[in-house]
Amino acid sequence: MKSTRKGLRESDLFKDTYDRLNCSHCEMVLKKENDTEEVFAVRTCPECGAEFKELP
Repeated sequence: MKSTRKGLRESDLFKDTYDRLNCSHCEMVLKKENDTEEVFAVRTCPECGAEFKELP
């Protein structure tokens, strides 16, 4: 699982005009899942299922 910063650098993700993270392959807005036992949040693409870690 890549981080969101690495995904942006490698062009797997892009930000739209509203600063939302989007998957470059599907162009869908990523969903955010917070796990109370983890330090990071998980961003997932609803279309292809790609997952990215978002560190605070």
